[in-house]
Amino acid sequence: MIRVTPLILAVALFMEQMDSTVIATSLPAIAADIGAEPIALKLALTAYFVALAIFIPISGWMADRFGAKTVFRAAIAVFMLGSLACSFSFSLESFVLSRFLQGIGSSMMTPVGRLLLVRSTPRNELVSAMAWLTVPALLGPLTGPLIGGFLTTYLSWHWIFWINIPIGIAGIILVGIFLNVPDVATQRRIDVRGFLIAAVAFSGTVFGLSVVSLPALPIQIGYSTLAIGVLAGVLYFWHARRTEHPLLDPALFRHRLFRATIIGGSFFRIGVGAVPFLLPLMLQLGFGLTPFQSGAITFVSAIGAITSKFLAEFIYARFGFPRSLGFASFFGGALIAAQGLFNVETPAPIIMAVLLIGGVLRSVFFTGSNALGYADISDEEASQATAIVAVGQQLSVAFGVAVAGAILEMSTQLRGSALALIDFQIAFFVVGGVSALAGLIYWRLPADAGSDVSGHRAVAEAKE
Repeated sequence: MIRVTPLILAVALFMEQMDSTVIATSLPAIAADIGAEPIALKLALTAYFVALAIFIPISGWMADRFGAKTVFRAAIAVFMLGSLACSFSFSLESFVLSRFLQGIGSSMMTPVGRLLLVRSTPRNELVSAMAWLTVPALLGPLTGPLIGGFLTTYLSWHWIFWINIPIGIAGIILVGIFLNVPDVATQRRIDVRGFLIAAVAFSGTVFGLSVVSLPALPIQIGYSTLAIGVLAGVLYFWHARRTEHPLLDPALFRHRLFRATIIGGSFFRIGVGAVPFLLPLMLQLGFGLTPFQSGAITFVSAIGAITSKFLAEFIYARFGFPRSLGFASFFGGALIAAQGLFNVETPAPIIMAVLLIGGVLRSVFFTGSNALGYADISDEEASQATAIVAVGQQLSVAFGVAVAGAILEMSTQLRGSALALIDFQIAFFVVGGVSALAGLIYWRLPADAGSDVSGHRAVAEAKE
C-alpha cells in the first residue's frame, strides 16, 4: 500500500505539474490559431496561477467538510473539463477563462493529494512515500517543454490538453478502486471573511508578481496589485488572530519543524522556480537552440529526479534531516548558480552533468522537506498544513520567476542594450545564491530533528 497510494496520487500531480509548463512551449502556435498576440496570451498563464492562489487556501476546509477522497476526484474532473475547454477555445477571452477553470481543479489536486498521503501513511514511512509522490510530480515540469514541443510540432497544440483526459480518467478510477483513506469529518463552518481576504492577498500577490516578471499588461498594474496583495496579507494575519477557526491558522507556525520547512523551502524554491523560466530562454536566445533542442537538454534533470527515489530514504535514515537538507539546498543552490557559467562553447555533456546532479539534489530536498514538515503536525492539523504548504510553494515559485525577470530587466537597462547572455548569467548567480541560503535554516535545527520520521537516531549515535 505504501507504494500504490503515492503512485496513484502522483498520476494527478504529474498531470497538473506537466500542464503548468507544457503550455509555455506552445504559446506562439495557440496565439496564431485563436488570433491573439503571444505576449497577450501570457494572461492565460497568469489566470491559472491566480486561480491557484484564490482556491488553494480553501482546499483544507473542503477536504475536511466533504471528504478528501471525494474532493480529490472532483478536482481531477474539474481539471479535465478545463482542459477540454482550453482545447476548444476560439479567442483570448475563452482561453483565459478555460485556464482559470483548470486552475480551480489544480488548486485542490496538489494539497488534497498530499493530505491523502499524510493520512494514509505512518510517520516512519513518510520519507519513502514522499519520494514516490515527489518523483512523478517533478517529472511533470521537466518533461513539459519536451512533450509540448513534440505535440505542437508534429500534431497540434490541442493535444497538450487532450492528453490530460485519459490520464485524468485513469486517476479517478484508480483512486476509487485502491485508495481507502479514513476521512476526518468536521462540521466547522467556513471562515468566509478569511477566505475573501486571503483570496485578495494571494491572488493579488501572484498576479502582481506575474505581471512584473512577464509583462503582458502595463507594469504599473503589476506593482499596484502586488501592493494590494501584501496589504491584504497583513490584514489576514490581523483577522486570523481574532478568529476562533481561521481558514489558514498562523498558529501552525508555532511548530518549529513546520516553520523551518516553510521558510527554508521558500528560499530554495525561489531558485528552482526561476530555472524553468531562465534556462530555456538562455538556451534558445543565448545559444540559438530550438525549443525542442533545449527541452531535450533540460530533460536530463528528470533522470536525476528518478535516481533520487532510490537514494532519499537511505540518505535521511543515515544522516538525518538537518544535515541532509542543509547539504542538498546549499549545493543545489550552488549548481543553479553554476548554470550562469554556461556559454555557447560549454560542452553539452558538462551542461547535462550539472543538470543531472542538480536534479538529484532537488528531488532529494523536496522529498525530505515535504516529510519533515509533517513531523510535528497532528492529524487534526494536517489539512490546514497542506493548504499552507501549497500556498507557500506557489508564492515562492512566482517570486522566483519575478526576481529572475526583474534581474534580466535591470541588467539590460544598465547595459543599455538588448537581452544578452550576460544578463542570464547574472540572474543565475543571484537566484542560485538565494536558494543556497536555505541550508542555513536547516543546519540550525537539532541533529535529531524529525528522527521519528527519517529513522535517524542522531542522539543515540552521539551517546555511543
